[in-house]
Amino acid sequence: MILAAIDIGSNAARLLICEVEKKGKETEFNRLNLVRIPLRLGFDVFEKGFIGTKKRKMLVDTIRAFKHLMKVYDVEHYMACATSAMRDAENAKEIIKEIEVEASIEIEVITGELEAEIIYENHIAELLDTENSYLYIDVGGGSTELTLYHKSEVVLQKSFNIGTVRMLTSKVKDDSWNELKEALKDIAKNYDHLIGIGSGGNINKIFSLIGAKNGESLSFDSIKELYKEMQPLSVEERMNKYKIKKDRAEVIIPALAIYNSILKWGDINEINVPRIGLADGLIHHLYDQIINT
Repeated sequence: MILAAIDIGSNAARLLICEVEKKGKETEFNRLNLVRIPLRLGFDVFEKGFIGTKKRKMLVDTIRAFKHLMKVYDVEHYMACATSAMRDAENAKEIIKEIEVEASIEIEVITGELEAEIIYENHIAELLDTENSYLYIDVGGGSTELTLYHKSEVVLQKSFNIGTVRMLTSKVKDDSWNELKEALKDIAKNYDHLIGIGSGGNINKIFSLIGAKNGESLSFDSIKELYKEMQPLSVEERMNKYKIKKDRAEVIIPALAIYNSILKWGDINEINVPRIGLADGLIHHLYDQIINT
């Protein structure tokens, strides 16, 4: 079965195409292709409240291209979701209607809470020690999603309007930081030896920049050290020194700042990085819907 997921975020849009195979009791999700387009919708939305003409055309063209790729791969089912930027955009509904007409793709704007739930559905919890407590962290362009689970049970799922693009446009409110800090302090008080799990493009890139190997966790100290190294550099200097693209060089500093705050307030000393994101969660979510209908 060939499935596809479209994730329209505040910094980039992604298309993930997977082949899902049932092998005995196990289900394998094999990536066939992952395409990332840095649309950066959040720069319009968080500054102006809507998606401007240029980025609107880029988005429509991107989804049209995704549609053609899905056809080439003989995709049988797909799920397309938009997150924080589209949640805030005044003209989101009309753009979604335009995409439906132009590309025959239906897009759902999901809540922050559902975003956290779908990210969790990568089933990473099944692979971890059931005796420990884990905080699943996804830092995006417009929002940060946290999922806390203890002994494999979800005890908290929450979304905060704190993201990398939102920070770059100076649109993160003090109340949002206070809400995040209070939530993490409360978690730290009630759950000892909390272990972090990071998902999404930002933490995946941080993992690579630190030079960690698959299966290794990142220490809080290593993330603080990377922030200390990168923060004084200009965007161009980051691009040259770390061999990263411009859009990533811009968002990596606010991403590191957000992770530093979360790990500090949550009293978390290490974070696992299974190299997955919302698009992976969408594939799992879609597959579960198909087999349960």
